[in-house]
Amino acid sequence: MKIKDTNLNYTLNVVARWVVGLVFLFSSFVKGVDPLGTVYKVQEYMTAWSIGSLTFEWALPLAGVLSCALICAEFVVGVLLITNAYRRMTAWLLVLMMLFFTVTTFADALSNKVTDCGCFGDAIKLTNWETFWKNVALDVPTVWIFLTWHLRRKRRFERDCIVLVAAFAAMLVFCIYNIKHEPVIDFRPWKIGNKMIEEREAMNHMTFKNIATGEEVNVDYPNGGWSEVPEEYKDFEKWEIVASTSDEPFEIKADGFSMMDMMMEDHAVDLIQAEDGLVIITIHSLDKMDEEGLEEVKLAQQLAEENGKQIVLLTAALPEEIQAWLYDNHVEGLDYLFADATAIKTMLRGTPGFMYVKDAVVVDKGRKAGELKME
Repeated sequence: MKIKDTNLNYTLNVVARWVVGLVFLFSSFVKGVDPLGTVYKVQEYMTAWSIGSLTFEWALPLAGVLSCALICAEFVVGVLLITNAYRRMTAWLLVLMMLFFTVTTFADALSNKVTDCGCFGDAIKLTNWETFWKNVALDVPTVWIFLTWHLRRKRRFERDCIVLVAAFAAMLVFCIYNIKHEPVIDFRPWKIGNKMIEEREAMNHMTFKNIATGEEVNVDYPNGGWSEVPEEYKDFEKWEIVASTSDEPFEIKADGFSMMDMMMEDHAVDLIQAEDGLVIITIHSLDKMDEEGLEEVKLAQQLAEENGKQIVLLTAALPEEIQAWLYDNHVEGLDYLFADATAIKTMLRGTPGFMYVKDAVVVDKGRKAGELKME
């Protein structure tokens, strides 16, 4: 049964197109700002998911192309919905995309194999169930758009063709630019101007064990706050301390970030808070290093020495790999520390990347050592 062409039905069609279209435009924009982040998310899906014995790791080299295609498709559909162009094709594309998104996020919510779908990039973080219900909510106007695409239809082939080509070209150029540079809008923790360490009240955590009964009790109290511990647990003829830990007074505002040495000691807090400033070179994958990247590393080391700045190389490579790379490429006197690859990619997408921090504040960062501001 065909939906009748009434003012109410057409108005609802317009509202539905604008609601879904704006969500698609926002989603594609925040992913297009950081297409490499979308690439990493697609790779995460490829490694986490399988159908029976069928795995998707073979498609990892295609992650870049698939990510850009997804971003461009989402942006184009959003533009077509708002401009009311190519109605029938847009309705079909929208239904197929929403079906794919809904099924995928439902499976994600059930399994939690990928904890964040990345549908809004790093701009907005949603749980898997929140993402699924968001898609269910969008399915309602999607169905209405599909049922009413024919209302007050006008053929405007030339205009629709221009809209389609322009939308695709604009997002493709935008993606390519952000792949070659750091994102023009940074939604990540390591944004220029952000203070990466915050002080917090350090808490002590003690476990007391009753000598007679074996009962164990956990007690938390602030540093210097022994007086706040209940008096009964201070009777060491009845209670003994079986465990004691303390929180660090500083917290780095980036999940999973560390700067570990060969002895597995973390130097992140001390280095990032350096009053004289610290230049950090990031390399998350030695496989992606080329001759140009090597020259940038050497230039960064030279500039840091000239400006009297401490410099450290932060890498996810194995110790023997980074040692061999430094030796083979005649890079001498460069201290190096280790971090998780994901944490490094969160700092800087490119490899190598360059960052200058001072008093725990991100002063500048980028992919060119010569453009790094060390003030």
